[in-house]
Amino acid sequence: MRRVLAALAAVVVVASIVTGVLIWRLSRDRGPQLPEISAYSRGHLVRVGPYRYCAVLNPFDCQNPRTTADLAVNARGPVQLSVPLAVARGPWVLLRTYGGGDADDEFPSGTTLAVTIPTVDAHRGKLTGIAVMLPTLVRDEAGNEFPLPHAEWSVRIVWS
Repeated sequence: MRRVLAALAAVVVVASIVTGVLIWRLSRDRGPQLPEISAYSRGHLVRVGPYRYCAVLNPFDCQNPRTTADLAVNARGPVQLSVPLAVARGPWVLLRTYGGGDADDEFPSGTTLAVTIPTVDAHRGKLTGIAVMLPTLVRDEAGNEFPLPHAEWSVRIVWS
């Protein structure tokens, strides 16, 4: 009887330790998650984290995961681009790269969470890439102010 109680007590102790370790591992802080954008075309969705992500007040304090995504497209279907609220809260820039040149659009704070992008532009040709940027106004030593992206996401377009 004592052996059974001792074995049962050992099982309870081991189970408690394992449960405690499991709860600790699942609940520990993993640090802040970086925002992701998503792009959809032809039944395919890609989500991508930032290529570069810097502190707003110090554009030289950066994380450089260099994350990119590939999205397959054709001439018949547009690309649906979505940005999370964390991106849309501030002004953001959409850069579209085409075979014959670039185009960009600026969106004011809190106005746009999604954009439809044609895969073919009559003047610029086929879409080859998309970038989303969060600008910060910086000043150089001469006092000139200009926007510098403190975060950037990148989607490469693959023609099928």
